Amino acid sequence: MRHDVTFPLYVEVDEIYNLACPASPVHYQYDPVQTTKTSVHGAINMLGLAKRLRARILQASTSEVYGDPEVHPQPENYWGKVNPIGVRSCYDEGKRCAETLFFDYHRQHKLRIKVLRIFNTYGPRMHPNDGRVVSNFIVQALNNADITIYGTGAQTRSFCYVDDLIEVMIRTMNTPDDFTGPMNVGNPGEFTMLELAEKIIAITGSRSKLLFMPLPADDPRQRKPDIGLAQRALGWAPAVPLDDGLRKTVDYFDQLLRKPNTGSHSHYAESKVLYGL
Repeated sequence: MRHDVTFPLYVEVDEIYNLACPASPVHYQYDPVQTTKTSVHGAINMLGLAKRLRARILQASTSEVYGDPEVHPQPENYWGKVNPIGVRSCYDEGKRCAETLFFDYHRQHKLRIKVLRIFNTYGPRMHPNDGRVVSNFIVQALNNADITIYGTGAQTRSFCYVDDLIEVMIRTMNTPDDFTGPMNVGNPGEFTMLELAEKIIAITGSRSKLLFMPLPADDPRQRKPDIGLAQRALGWAPAVPLDDGLRKTVDYFDQLLRKPNTGSHSHYAESKVLYGL
């Protein structure tokens, strides 16, 4: 079924996973008004559906609610440092407003909510032009194209393999009703962009060189989740190390880019886009 969540949805369900919103800056900045509508109107419509059905509802929030953090690693009780009028704020503030709506519906209408703050996720089935750093670097490396590094490459991210994320989302949905979150989910392993590029070049055997570009506005300098709550509440911690997850993701992209209907590797060589979650 195909539906725009900025309009009401009428279905019969027991559980709702609200995942709708572009998560890559190159995509969510393309139409920032629609991005905000997706997060805010989408949350209102999905919460309305949950209210009518008395269904459990999970919100896929984001580490971007912490903005460019002044606390490291980021715990759930940190309120963040977000520029409300910046080029990224359509996503950051949209997700922050969605969290507000979830907790207000919980307090006012007793909705059974779950809110997860997802840190950078990657894995097979990402689009070659997704725009986030892992897919960018892999596609560029497979093409032996320049790998685009923004700023000095010293900014850090923590990368969680998609299987680990899906597991914790399902576990969270099955927690008692009094467990609402917000809860950080991600891999606390922290890597610089230079370290990530070096890993991908080594895995792919690429001849790529590093191309340094200006750092985008409001790009966070550090990103690392405090996952203590997930460990205590669910006994969960990510199981897939970055090197293993990258190899699986590289294998996927290597096969995808060799398919006749996607063209040769060079078809994606000029993709130099921004990244983040």
